[in-house]
Amino acid sequence: MNLPTKITLSRIVAIVVLLLGLATLDIIGAANPALLAPLNHTLGNSHINVVYLVVCIIFILAASTDALDGYLARKNNQVTDLGKFLDPVADKLLVNSLLIYLCVGHFIRSFTNTEQYVIPGMCVIIMVARDIVVDCLRFVAAKKDIVIAANIFGKAKTVAQMITIPLVLLNGWPFSYFDFSWNRNLRMVAFFVYITTALSLISGVIYVIQNRKVLTNGSEGSR
Repeated sequence: MNLPTKITLSRIVAIVVLLLGLATLDIIGAANPALLAPLNHTLGNSHINVVYLVVCIIFILAASTDALDGYLARKNNQVTDLGKFLDPVADKLLVNSLLIYLCVGHFIRSFTNTEQYVIPGMCVIIMVARDIVVDCLRFVAAKKDIVIAANIFGKAKTVAQMITIPLVLLNGWPFSYFDFSWNRNLRMVAFFVYITTALSLISGVIYVIQNRKVLTNGSEGSR
């Protein structure tokens, strides 16, 4: 296993450990909320929960390895089938698992207060569904030896997610200094979530339209 693949694998391990850690906190909080009382506070008047701050740091570090492993693999001519498989798995696991948690986790978490911003469920459904559709499209294309490259809209969606998820984890900081008392759907963090959702939907539709021949040509397309 070469270095780029090890870096990708370490990203997957970090995500799994992060999710297990959050699940453990939720279980402890459900059994005895008093044990997590020291964690249920924000840093000064920033409205940032200490647990989510740690999660945000881990997310940023994990996301930064995505560019690193790809760069090393191309530079050292170490692109492998295993790396091609693990890299998108790590990316989707990192982003989608946190999107889902930031949407439904508030039902069970005991270490953040009720003022933590929650991603609307429909936004998460759209973003996750988009990834499933595009990944399935790429799978069908790969069976026909067709490579579907990322377009500008897909790259914009990825950049938007890498900005929006930390922003949600930080509860809208630094914008929270002036808009925290506003309606939840009018805050800047909500604006970023909706823009990211729109980019995700638009990029998914464009992928399908641009590559629709993949679904109609050949024996697979006759079904």
